[in-house]
Amino acid sequence: MNLETKYLGLTLKNPLVPSASPLSSETDRVKQLEDAGASAIVMYSLFEEQITRENRALDHYLNTTSESYAEALSYFPEPDVYHNLHAEDYLDQIRDLKNAVDIPVIASLNGVSEGGWISYAKNMEEAGADALELNIYYIAGDPSKTSVDVENMYINDIEAVKKAVGIPVSVKVGPYFSSFANMATRMESAGADGLVLFNRFYQPDIDLENLEVEPTLELSSTFEKRLPLRWIAMLRPHLKCSLAATTGIHTADDVIKMILAGADVAMMASVLLYKGPSVLNTILQNMSDWMEEKEYSSLEEMKGAMSSASVADPSAFERANYIKILQGFRLEDLR
Repeated sequence: MNLETKYLGLTLKNPLVPSASPLSSETDRVKQLEDAGASAIVMYSLFEEQITRENRALDHYLNTTSESYAEALSYFPEPDVYHNLHAEDYLDQIRDLKNAVDIPVIASLNGVSEGGWISYAKNMEEAGADALELNIYYIAGDPSKTSVDVENMYINDIEAVKKAVGIPVSVKVGPYFSSFANMATRMESAGADGLVLFNRFYQPDIDLENLEVEPTLELSSTFEKRLPLRWIAMLRPHLKCSLAATTGIHTADDVIKMILAGADVAMMASVLLYKGPSVLNTILQNMSDWMEEKEYSSLEEMKGAMSSASVADPSAFERANYIKILQGFRLEDLR
């Protein structure tokens, strides 16, 4: 059974790619993921704030110690200052992973504003990253910002990163645009080699006991795959760039559905955190069993077979199906 796929111009042995998570911070764990069947790894994100904080700290100590002797103990910043300086550690981890595993290593850069942090993409390339995932996580809460302002920010970031590096660049985004299909085509035109659909926007809660805003992190459930499934199926006929499905992918069935919709790879993190690397073996075996039963000999035969360009009723992905479902719903269905 041929599970090979192409993603960002890279030939991968199968479509299972662990997405950005703490799993990639440990080299031994990444080796376990590779042994279990992972075809590539997306590293945990390096954040714009980490880079800019490090740059500010470096500038501060270069200036404030300009009259000091290097031998003086006071020349060096206190140890706690180093605690939050992660940018160089990130580059070291890229190098460690490239030496330890044979699968492609995709770096992840997370930011929103235009600025010097974007140049760090070049550092990631020089450290050995095979590709870069630009994770744009932005909450448009400023009323003075128009939709045009927000969309242009995304495009400007993509263009700036593409100018900085020669490796492929994918863009991980959320679905909250007035016209996501138009935005997807604009991102491709700006140079995105792939789109990763979708980013999960973590929602804070309120602690009623202490009357505080409470940050929360809940791992995904398989139900959440329906949003990327729908959009990948709708976008596949209109885009030439790679498409990665992420959020809510836990089982072989989830992966198969994403491939049929038109995804090139399926990215997952929550199920790996729940069950460990060995779940990848199970997913791959179940995929092969299903393909054999349905008489598919390769992943390429499946890819996009259920996209909006291939199904008998493409309106099933659009408003017509929404009306049909609501009109056909009965209370008895809950009993």
